[in-house]
Amino acid sequence: MTSQERWQSPIAPGISWYQATSGERPTYSEMDGSKTCDVAIIGGGYTGLQAAYNLAKSGVSVILIEACRFGDGASGRNGGQLGTGQRWWPEELEEKIGYERSRALFDLAEAAKQHLLDFATQHQIDMDYMPGQMNVAHKESYKADYYENAEIAAMRYNYPHLRFMDKTETQERLGSTRYFCGVRDTGTGHIHPLKLLIGLARVAANAGAQIFEMTKASAILRGSNKVMIETSRGTITADKALIACNGYIGNLEPVTASHVMPIRSFIGATVPLDKHPEVLPGAEAVADSRFVVRYFRKSKDGRLLFGGREAYTADNPRDITQHIRRQIAEIYPALGNIEISHAWGGSVGITMPRQPFVREVMPGVTSIGGYSGHGVMLSNYCGKLYAETVLGKSADLDLFKSLDIPAFPGGPAMRAPLLFLALSWFALRDKF
Repeated sequence: MTSQERWQSPIAPGISWYQATSGERPTYSEMDGSKTCDVAIIGGGYTGLQAAYNLAKSGVSVILIEACRFGDGASGRNGGQLGTGQRWWPEELEEKIGYERSRALFDLAEAAKQHLLDFATQHQIDMDYMPGQMNVAHKESYKADYYENAEIAAMRYNYPHLRFMDKTETQERLGSTRYFCGVRDTGTGHIHPLKLLIGLARVAANAGAQIFEMTKASAILRGSNKVMIETSRGTITADKALIACNGYIGNLEPVTASHVMPIRSFIGATVPLDKHPEVLPGAEAVADSRFVVRYFRKSKDGRLLFGGREAYTADNPRDITQHIRRQIAEIYPALGNIEISHAWGGSVGITMPRQPFVREVMPGVTSIGGYSGHGVMLSNYCGKLYAETVLGKSADLDLFKSLDIPAFPGGPAMRAPLLFLALSWFALRDKF
């Protein structure tokens, strides 16, 4: 085993298949001594690194710190699905915020998708992009909703790439009889998230951003028109700061912590399915209709990457593989004894309405996170939009700032237990 394959993230369980197949992951130094800059960024995932790159290439002095290694958080360990639109279907958003704002958010997400694909091409980042995604219904009563979703996307949102699949087609494309219908999206796809993250860090550093690993922020202070970020390696003094910690915010900043809640999600990678060509013959990604979503896809080398659990919790299971194998077997009984070569988990940042949290939490300090499982595209784009806001080039980030994102109820002591109870209830409803 190489050092890359042996590295165990201190903030997330298991060694991922991504880590084992991304090549040697470069290391970056810890910050050494106090520093000053124009913009300080806390968090080295997609949001933070995109902001750092876009600021640095425009001549802004940027310092970014990451508490662990780049890729140890959600950006390097997620399900890799790009999706389309926001976390809610556009017609669901229409009911809440009206057509005009729903359409603006849909178009923004499409711009985010195109930006990500263009960025990878421009910077020669091979992120193993594979086309196609299917959203499938685990209840027969959802058929009308799925049929209308494809029609609404084409007629009201100028998105012709969704097509309704009946039960027969859904089962053929999945290689499973577990689902009743779905929509097939040929305008999106899925990626190797850690390869993208590694490339993004390289690009940000080459643009002139000072990026540091293993440098944890311990406090954010405001004084004398400056922002001061305290770390064990020194203090960063900046004009502005971006908090891009998402599900790993911890106790660093209370406003963000009250609005963005971490939940654990787990993924398993099987050995290549050479003996099971019926499983996802088109190698597309899949997400189902459960509140506690099950998401799975084929890798380039023919493995099944399968994510999801029966109930959300902040704890880690003793054996990730047993949870994942049980869920795989529900959908693919023939894979009930399949070998799982890698199993891992991590924290997903969610908000109450499952929409991103973007807010100035103190003068000069913006916090962005809470992508709620829909962050591969949006986190990259939000980092870019933050940079454009600082540079005075765009106000598109205001679309997210204007969203009503309430705090989780219960206060610091009861927030996590109440969330656990609520999501366990929704998980139970998924069964009926």
